[in-house]
Amino acid sequence: MSWQVLSGTLEQGLMYAIMVLGVYLSFRVLDYADLSVDGSFTLGAATAATLIYAGFNPWLATGLASLGGLAAGAFTGLLHTKFKITPLLSGILTMTALYSVNLRVMGRPNIPLLRMRTVFTDFAQVPWVGSYSVLLLSFISVTVLGILLYLFLETEIGVALRATGDNEHMIRSQGVNTDAMKILGLSLSNGLVAFSGSYVAQNQEFADVSMGIGMIIAGLASVIIGEVLIGTRSVGRTVVAVIAGGIIYRFIISIVLQLGLAPTDLKLVTALIVITALVSPAVKKKLFLPAFRK
Repeated sequence: MSWQVLSGTLEQGLMYAIMVLGVYLSFRVLDYADLSVDGSFTLGAATAATLIYAGFNPWLATGLASLGGLAAGAFTGLLHTKFKITPLLSGILTMTALYSVNLRVMGRPNIPLLRMRTVFTDFAQVPWVGSYSVLLLSFISVTVLGILLYLFLETEIGVALRATGDNEHMIRSQGVNTDAMKILGLSLSNGLVAFSGSYVAQNQEFADVSMGIGMIIAGLASVIIGEVLIGTRSVGRTVVAVIAGGIIYRFIISIVLQLGLAPTDLKLVTALIVITALVSPAVKKKLFLPAFRK
């Protein structure tokens, strides 16, 4: 594998790791099966690309894209908490609605950003950065966001958010508004996902209405890979694990492509990775339990 392929894979891994942080927040912290991630990722890409194409400052466009994700997450949370729609169905409804919203935002199925000003071209103007702008900015972004997420989860509100996912009835008896916690958690989750989508669109120099399809499975696979390889003994370690999982997942995909697998089979590979990670604890238990019984 050449240095160009390695650096490109690392860049993608860092950008997608931001999305994985969002998936971790909803699936692991809140224990909420939020399928709106597919739509939120595209919403971030569509919003950023549309604004940049219209001449907006790319940094402002990235921020507004994240706000769009926050709104999408809040909508999912409201459907569940205020209208008593199940988590799975509320995510599906938001994801479905966002497909049309994203088309409305872009006005067409895709938007090219060739030779347009982006956050990466701006960052490349910083001395000593140059061609490493994508790598360095992605690394700085995921590091800062990972630290902020860790610090947030250690605050009183963050602990209440974690407790809502662990035992909703118990924490409600302590006077915590679990509905507000769910809305907050889903908003932050989808905001991170949209932020990631805006970065990916600017790096690839285009946004497409279907670019978020299957993103939730990729995010879940990354979370599981990181947890299995690094562990979850503490919040800080788990945050590092999910970021590493996002990077490792992209390297696995890159290796699979280098081996000659067709790009159309990547979703199948992702599904197999998730299935393997999910069934491995049960398989280990069945293999080693008889030995302990003896």
